[in-house]
Amino acid sequence: MSSNRLQAVQKAEEAHRQNIQRSVKHRLEVARAKDDENLVRLLEAEQAYYS
Repeated sequence: MSSNRLQAVQKAEEAHRQNIQRSVKHRLEVARAKDDENLVRLLEAEQAYYS
């Protein structure tokens, strides 16, 4: 794979990971606002996975 293509793939993977982290953070804020402890625990585990 060419260097440019590899860099593009790595950049896309990083952007994807950041988008997932942002989404999980928002979902976690909403779950906390609703006092949904079950969902909070699940989302905290998901957040740890992507960190």
